[in-house]
Amino acid sequence: MKDGKVIRAAGVVGSFTLLSRGLGMLRDIIIAYHFGTSILASAFFVAFTLPNLFRRLFGEGALSAAFIPVFIETRTKQGNDAAWDMAAKVVTMTAALLSTIAIVGVLLFSIFLKFPCFSEKWLTTFDLSRIMFPYVLFICLAALSMAVLNSFKHFATSAFAPCLLNIILIVVMLVVFPLVGNEQSVQAKALAWGVLLAGISQVAIQLPALKRFGCPFKFSNHWNDPKIRQMLLLMGPAALGMAVTQFNVLIDRMLAMAIGGWAPAALYYSERWIYLPLGVIATAMSTVLLPTFSGHAAEKDHHAMSETLSDSLRHLAFIMTPAALGMLALAPLILQTLMEWGGNFDAQSTMLSTRALVFYAPGLILFSVTKVFVPAFYAQQDTKTPVRVGFITIGINLILNIVFILTLPEYWKHAGMAFSTVLSAGINIAILGSILNKKINGIQWQTIFRSFIRCVTASLIMAFVAWLTATLLFPIIGNAVPAKFAQMATLSIAIAVGALSYFSLAVALKFPELREIKSALTRK
Repeated sequence: MKDGKVIRAAGVVGSFTLLSRGLGMLRDIIIAYHFGTSILASAFFVAFTLPNLFRRLFGEGALSAAFIPVFIETRTKQGNDAAWDMAAKVVTMTAALLSTIAIVGVLLFSIFLKFPCFSEKWLTTFDLSRIMFPYVLFICLAALSMAVLNSFKHFATSAFAPCLLNIILIVVMLVVFPLVGNEQSVQAKALAWGVLLAGISQVAIQLPALKRFGCPFKFSNHWNDPKIRQMLLLMGPAALGMAVTQFNVLIDRMLAMAIGGWAPAALYYSERWIYLPLGVIATAMSTVLLPTFSGHAAEKDHHAMSETLSDSLRHLAFIMTPAALGMLALAPLILQTLMEWGGNFDAQSTMLSTRALVFYAPGLILFSVTKVFVPAFYAQQDTKTPVRVGFITIGINLILNIVFILTLPEYWKHAGMAFSTVLSAGINIAILGSILNKKINGIQWQTIFRSFIRCVTASLIMAFVAWLTATLLFPIIGNAVPAKFAQMATLSIAIAVGALSYFSLAVALKFPELREIKSALTRK
């Protein structure tokens, strides 16, 4: 897939991801309105982390990374029938394993609820976990379906599927909450049941597309297959790495819960604003790059792979650098405008979430680079290297978390945890980039570096312009209209002025990335 096609395909994924993130933003605003940074909010987010751990591990993480290259290789060399036969074996094996995990998980959480030694916040977390945990089965099958469709270069259906989670949860809060009354614990349980329903829906919506590509929808327990063994050998190291990474995320949530019942919620709300641009652009690019890199690797075309990687890094830098610095400059106004609506998310919640967002914002650039580097390793069926590097950076992240928790003031500890995530991400990409340079010849590092410096310079000017606009404009507008309208108008104008200044600089200085992205998106 040529660079232009990568950008256009990423544009398709990004468009649906933008819809999903927009709906997710609305979902989180409504959750914040009802629960704020309360113990119930933190319990829900921690409980939701558990099935997401297995989704990353068995769904869009190690399994997908191992499955896509082998599936494409089988289809290329042996035809569609052999590829679908392999897929049936993988789906059956995955469904059997995840069903067992789901049943065991529900039983364990039910047992934990019988122990009075746990505090209220943990009992609430266990209660919500036993409702949501079966979500792991359906969301992993949905992610595996996504991997199959992506291998056929069909991205739209699977990119839309995550929207269903947000749509269903929004409907639950708008329709079901009034029916169950004002008891927040009952509302939280209704929301948990909504998560489970969303998992089922995300599988169902992809079935027609799979049928169009010839999926036979059969099960097979003949797992003694060389292709299955090849996939498992690839998956093993990646699964180990993903397990360590996701358990580290879970440990972070638990450490945050130990700080206070408010901390996981404050971290979650700030983190969500990072995932908005990250999901729309970087995750979309990563989704397209894995099968693209896999095709280059299968053809042993290292020149095409290095060219695609170099261009992808430049284009991400052009988009993500202003997003990161703009978010850093406008963090307090963003959260105040979009999250404070007179409910349980108050000024204290805004302050706590802003502190974390300020430290998360620069990481947007680093997290994006990771989403380009890792598929390059997976496409070459090298799942061990990211794991080895992951062990190092995860250990650093955990140590930094503990240091910041022990040394920072109470209401800054969670911000320290956000900063440790960014620092460890920087170390991660530095090591991965160094190794990748030895594996792929011809990566244009000097061109990438010059592009990054240009983007940083223009983005710093843009961030200052946006901040100055917001600072000068808010008092003027605030004297004429109600506070919420003043916030919304100020934020919109500051973003528009900042974006205009950035793109004006890009045009004046003739940034090649602007021309390349425009050409790729408009080319038929």
